[in-house]
Amino acid sequence: MSILTILTLVAVFGAVGLLTFAIATLLASPSDSARRRLSTIVQQQTTSLLISKTATLADESDQAAERILNALPNSYGSVKRLRRELALGGFYTTRAAAIFAMSEIICPLILAGLPLLLLTGINRWIAAGLGVLIGYMGPSFLLGRRCKRRQKEIQNGLADALDLLVLCLEAGSSLDQALVKAGDELGVAYPALGDQLHILITEMRAGKTRLDAFRGLAERTRVDDVRALVSMLIQTDRFGTSVAQALRTHAETCRTKRRQRAEERAQKVGVKLVFPLVFCLFPALYVVMLGPAYIRFMKVFGP
Repeated sequence: MSILTILTLVAVFGAVGLLTFAIATLLASPSDSARRRLSTIVQQQTTSLLISKTATLADESDQAAERILNALPNSYGSVKRLRRELALGGFYTTRAAAIFAMSEIICPLILAGLPLLLLTGINRWIAAGLGVLIGYMGPSFLLGRRCKRRQKEIQNGLADALDLLVLCLEAGSSLDQALVKAGDELGVAYPALGDQLHILITEMRAGKTRLDAFRGLAERTRVDDVRALVSMLIQTDRFGTSVAQALRTHAETCRTKRRQRAEERAQKVGVKLVFPLVFCLFPALYVVMLGPAYIRFMKVFGP
């Protein structure tokens, strides 16, 4: 083996190793809770330093976004419903709603204009029609997927949030202090649930009653477990029972449901693997196993 071949193999090995390390670092960094916690603290400090300098610009941009949002149509029929859906997906600003409304108009124009410019014949009109359909339904589809993902995150993190609330209540904290602590701690592991708890605390500090704030939480999240939690808290407040005991019982119920959902998904794996096996693995397996036999059969019995 020559020196050039050895150097080539070493270079290829080093390049593959560096690429693997880079991909592993990118995939591992979002799940590192310590890094996310530090980035959250740094972001909060930076925001607190710059908020006084950018208040006027933010007000002007929000007013412009409000005018654009009121002037443009949207697929949800009204601005109020659009804002509600975007809030469910984690977008609370007026600029996000304006960008969404603009994307529903710009995307169909772009996806329909490119085929009209690049293609010829009847294919251009078919591609343009598909582009209009995809461009119009694409933003709503992506928003719906994000909303479902956040709802699933809230549903999975509710049991941990209730356990943390029980610990804080048994340690002597009030329910409001326990909610503040739970929102701060869950902002790392379950950001969607942490945001909803922060909104809940803000509404309670703004003057809403506790039960009305919890009802608003159930309406914003649209999660069945959260609705059951709100109903349980209403009954607890009405009959004067222990909040910590009720939360502990509801946390056990949520944890049982989460385990059952995981078992259900595990049972569905076998059925979901049927189509990839039939359409991807079995044809290649038949070619590898029966191909040599077919070639030998043709050599022996062929003309």
